Amino acid sequence: MKILIMGLSGAGKTYLAERLQKHLDCDWHNADKLREKYNDWDFSREGRIRQAYRMEEYAEKSETKYVICDFICALEEMRNIFSSHYVIWMDTVKSSQYEDTDKAFEPPKVYDLRIDKYLNDNEIKEVASKIRRYRSSMMLDSMNRPHTMDIE
Repeated sequence: MKILIMGLSGAGKTYLAERLQKHLDCDWHNADKLREKYNDWDFSREGRIRQAYRMEEYAEKSETKYVICDFICALEEMRNIFSSHYVIWMDTVKSSQYEDTDKAFEPPKVYDLRIDKYLNDNEIKEVASKIRRYRSSMMLDSMNRPHTMDIE
């Protein structure tokens, strides 16, 4: 299950991801670490799209039940490329030190959880519980759907 933690720089994405990873026992990919690995600090539209594809690729390679990716994911197009199962929008800051990113940022129209304050450890445990319940409901939903088969 791909979990996207998104929001402006300084919103607390990495803080949350690092702590959620421990509760969900999963892989975690941080955008800054991947940009550093590839020495890719291009924040043009093309650079941002390339980063979304890179994050998607790393998430898809994960073999754990959950995988967390935290990145700004400023554009709706990036969110479509990443195609997460669960979106956490860290809406704790209204602007960042990066004016170009603030201008480019499109608030998400669709998300599963919007966080507007920094969370303590108990609140982060509750977020992990919500994610587990969501995954369980997804699995039940997929098991209850009628299956169709084409016979030729």
